[in-house]
Amino acid sequence: MILKELGYNDKFEAYRIENKLDDFEIGRVSAEHKERFIVRTTQDEYEAEITGNMRFTAKNGEDYPAVGDWVAMLTYENNFAIIHKIFPRYSVIKRQAIAEFGEVQIIAANIDFAFLLQAVDRDYSINRLERYLTICNSSKVKPVIVLSKIDLIDELRLNEILQSIKVRINDVPVIAISNETQEGYSEINKFIVRGKTYCMLGSSGVGKSTLLNNLSGRQIMRTDTISQSTNKGRHITSHRELIVLENGGILIDNPGMREVAVAGTNEGLEITFDKIYQVSENCKFKDCKHINEIGCAVIAAVENAEIDKSTYENYLKIEKENKFFESSVEERRKRDKEFGKMLKNYKKDVKNKKFRP
Repeated sequence: MILKELGYNDKFEAYRIENKLDDFEIGRVSAEHKERFIVRTTQDEYEAEITGNMRFTAKNGEDYPAVGDWVAMLTYENNFAIIHKIFPRYSVIKRQAIAEFGEVQIIAANIDFAFLLQAVDRDYSINRLERYLTICNSSKVKPVIVLSKIDLIDELRLNEILQSIKVRINDVPVIAISNETQEGYSEINKFIVRGKTYCMLGSSGVGKSTLLNNLSGRQIMRTDTISQSTNKGRHITSHRELIVLENGGILIDNPGMREVAVAGTNEGLEITFDKIYQVSENCKFKDCKHINEIGCAVIAAVENAEIDKSTYENYLKIEKENKFFESSVEERRKRDKEFGKMLKNYKKDVKNKKFRP
């Protein structure tokens, strides 16, 4: 295997040369386990950790390696390595960290396409799809909607779902599949290109692991049935992992996500809800919140059915979350700045006392 087969490209190579990383082994993070990382190279896999300096200087979760990252590391005996540098990412799928306001959790890095999986028999939610789309659009990752378990519903219900997506979501491919019969797999395979990286986003139990196993042609991930008592998926995939498929595509499986909180997605909102933003240019006031303002063109468009009401309500909810996240980040920066200033003054006082005659 060569690095290119893991997704390595000319821009990464230019960065390696520019930063004089000739003495380091180059690899891609294929799995993460509580700040311990599995890094794949052309020859082997290494269990790695970051340097103490990287840990000390890290400001938030984005400064740590993530699955999909390219890294420079020094290797040692017993397939152990120390990561010294993370290569710049060309895309990052991230969300707001659960229960940590103002913090970001990276889902995967250097992704080209994201398969947004929803099971049509129980999991389908177009509001959640718009949320995933917002994250993808802000991350510069091309989304593909995948509707799984179509063998569990009739054709009429499937057509209703496809039509509901068509009404609210434009210019995003939609593929309907069955993991049992593999109907629709030929359509998915058309998107998978050698050397490109893909990830799967969706709740537990929508069939991500089964899809991965079928696409790879081997049993990579353990699968399980839906809980009969709760009708919810059991958490089978417990960590993110990068897999190279037989056709050369690179696929990252992720644990199921029931909470998809957005984080810094202004650009993503504009792309996902482009019609709302276009109409908003005709609002009476430039700072219109589109809630109850007089002369709001967006509200008028909703009342006239030019904008879908459910889309409008979902936009307001996601936009509110995004504003809250941004204010949390600003508050965190303010606290860090005040702490830094206090620490600087403390060191200055200690130094003055030390040299005071």
